[in-house]
Amino acid sequence: MSRTELHDPDIALHSGCDGEIKRPPRERILNSASELFRTHGIGAVGVEIIAELANSNKMTLYRHFGSKEELLCACLRMHAEKTTEIWQSLEDRYPGDAAKQLRAWVEEVTDVVFSDNSACLLANVAVEQKDPNHGIHRIIADAKEAYRVKLTDLCRRAGVAEAEQLADALTLLFEGARIISQSAGPDGPHQKLKQSCLAMINAFSR
Repeated sequence: MSRTELHDPDIALHSGCDGEIKRPPRERILNSASELFRTHGIGAVGVEIIAELANSNKMTLYRHFGSKEELLCACLRMHAEKTTEIWQSLEDRYPGDAAKQLRAWVEEVTDVVFSDNSACLLANVAVEQKDPNHGIHRIIADAKEAYRVKLTDLCRRAGVAEAEQLADALTLLFEGARIISQSAGPDGPHQKLKQSCLAMINAFSR
């Protein structure tokens, strides 16, 4: 993969963005690496490209992160932390109303599937790293489990008796729609994600 290919208009972070340049070097490196790992994979991205996109250099990158693997782990943890921000956002929008929060969650995940960020960094890295004993799989598994626990709690607070089963069903719909959206074209079954999630919630709420 060439540098020209990596400096693609589809990449969300660009080295020429003034707002990005003003951020601390560590944050710029993390943001750039996360986007490159998510869109191009681990193996296709070298530290030179990451440093260039972050308006930095390899020396600075290695000062903050001892290796590419350490940087990848930091990216995964950052992604997991940002993902969990949704729960506070839902509470802020609908304080004390878990049922509305659950339906707002459906809107949020539908937007994710139909956005440029539909590919999940955690899922992509898990697929690319074939060694099941590699340390990054523990980071990914912990992040996914934490999200599942939060979703289950939201379903329970929304009055669903079988909250864990509903949370698992919604997760399967969401994760499946993410994958299908990247392979089935614009008319794929992911188009029915919102309706399917709401139907599932209604079925469990009876």
